[in-house]
Amino acid sequence: MAADVNQTRDEGRAALIAGVGCYTLWGFLPLYFHLLSTLGVGSWEMIAHRTLWAAPWALLIVLLARQGGQVAAVLRQPKTLFVLALSTLAIFVNWSIYVFAVNAGHVIETSLGYYINPLMNVAAGALLFRERISREGAIAIGLAAVGVAIQTAALGHLPVISLGVALSFCLYAILRKQVKADAQTGLFIECAYLAVPGLLYVLHLQATGAGHLGASPGVTALLLLAGPATVVPLALFAWSARRMPLSAMGFLQFIAPTLQFAVGVALGEPFTPLRALSFVFIWLGVATFAYGAWKKTRQLSPA
Repeated sequence: MAADVNQTRDEGRAALIAGVGCYTLWGFLPLYFHLLSTLGVGSWEMIAHRTLWAAPWALLIVLLARQGGQVAAVLRQPKTLFVLALSTLAIFVNWSIYVFAVNAGHVIETSLGYYINPLMNVAAGALLFRERISREGAIAIGLAAVGVAIQTAALGHLPVISLGVALSFCLYAILRKQVKADAQTGLFIECAYLAVPGLLYVLHLQATGAGHLGASPGVTALLLLAGPATVVPLALFAWSARRMPLSAMGFLQFIAPTLQFAVGVALGEPFTPLRALSFVFIWLGVATFAYGAWKKTRQLSPA
């Protein structure tokens, strides 16, 4: 009994570390795409290399985890392959919106999307998985809604980038939670789905002389880095998501947008007083939700 409790506690601690790690890496990811953009690499080329080089890294993780047999088993399960195809589509949409937004100078708007996403996860957890929303969680969602409304007024239109980023990643998290396979296996299948179109587009760019692979050692190294930059945080996310409640993952996800927001400001993106007011409401929602999570932890700690 005590051994089981210790094992559960150790697994929970490992899931927490993995979650913090993945969101920290995602928080600094805009700097990677910004650097590629300054070197002349276009958004579609970045996405293509991301999908192409992620596949061998995902395969490496599967081999290290000795899950080749599980991959073979999943390949014989049409329903699981279908769900993974849907999650692949969701993450591809998320990547595309994100990369284009970063390269267009909208890092702050993407950060807003990732602030919204955790609260969207909480709502989805309640609706789909019957996870209870605390009073603090409900208040946090309300404050975030006010923040989105003010952001809409500041931009003069709905924050489409923010909502697209939030919705696509929330859908990805929901779908991945339904997959009855280890994180590494699911991730490899997703990367395999994307690798073929990625390879075809990279070959097309190289054949027409528009590709940057091989243009210089530095650019080539950065393009190849798209593999681990993509797979490592996704593997950490998928592994921790299967071992933590969706609402808890939502709380950890506040790390990424905070870092992204700082990156956007550092890159000199416009930050008007009205946009600042919208983030005040978002941050109040974050603080409220964090307080609720802390209080819940304090209440559970004696048990």
